Amino acid sequence: MRSYARIAAITGSLTLVATGPGFSQEKFITVGTGGVTGVYYAVGGAICRLLNKDRKVHGIRCSAESTGGSAFNVNTIKAGELDFGVSQSDVHYQALKGQGAFKDKAYPDLRAVYSLHPEPFTVLVRKEAGISKFEDVKGKRFNVGNPGSGHRISVEQLLGELGWQLSDFALASELKADEQGPALCDNKIDAFFYAVGHPSANIQDPTSTCGAKLISLTGPAIDALVKEYPYFARATIPGGLYAANPRPTQTYGVLATLITSAKTPDQVVYALVKATFDNLDEFKGLHPAFAQLEPARMVKDGLSAPLHPGALKYYAEKGWLK
Repeated sequence: MRSYARIAAITGSLTLVATGPGFSQEKFITVGTGGVTGVYYAVGGAICRLLNKDRKVHGIRCSAESTGGSAFNVNTIKAGELDFGVSQSDVHYQALKGQGAFKDKAYPDLRAVYSLHPEPFTVLVRKEAGISKFEDVKGKRFNVGNPGSGHRISVEQLLGELGWQLSDFALASELKADEQGPALCDNKIDAFFYAVGHPSANIQDPTSTCGAKLISLTGPAIDALVKEYPYFARATIPGGLYAANPRPTQTYGVLATLITSAKTPDQVVYALVKATFDNLDEFKGLHPAFAQLEPARMVKDGLSAPLHPGALKYYAEKGWLK
């Protein structure tokens, strides 16, 4: 990934494209996402597809990169090796404030672009594992997520509220999002935790293949987290969305957000935001998780970091923000 960013920067300095009546240097930008089967990767692909449609006008070429997820994207933007990234709203908040996994590593140059789909925290279990509520996961083989992912940070926050340790599990595996469904069906783990927009292929595959079950995340620990942290909200995964799961699942979760650095040029952010919102109906049709997106919410909800000036300019022009 890092070598790609360097190569892209070098290539960008050598490539010329037509932009209107003259020629100028083409700028390459990268959007960090997550696993290739996850919604974050679909987000990056949708953004770049819309931005690239008019690259001969604005001179920007966009590439979506599969990454380790939310925290990885924040850290890699901070290092100057990504231009944009998708991040859970709780990770976005903690990075700005220097809390949680970012303790003593606050990132004041973090900037918000817009928010995206809700991401309910989703716990999926093997139907033979004898798990009917989250408390039953204790002592089982549980995938806590790969380091650098947003859902790993969320798991650790939930465990801290419950007073649990990783040692309380028979196995605390660190599989990536793309690996956990097959591991569940192959009886290598009993359950996994995943922050994801729905519907998701990473949930649909194991529910269809091996009858995996969704379980609710409710109780005093969740009540305390939702009350204390502004980036959490209660959520419901509709019944019947996945095979073998006819009933609604009560849980809580966050929002996916698009972030960047204060160092990203205003005109680049403006072009990306314009491409998204000028083509929002097309954007919403690129994945079922995007279907309910509304501009009025996207420019406000879940955004802890200041809006980037390039985004703010577009929103002011549309009259969405003063």
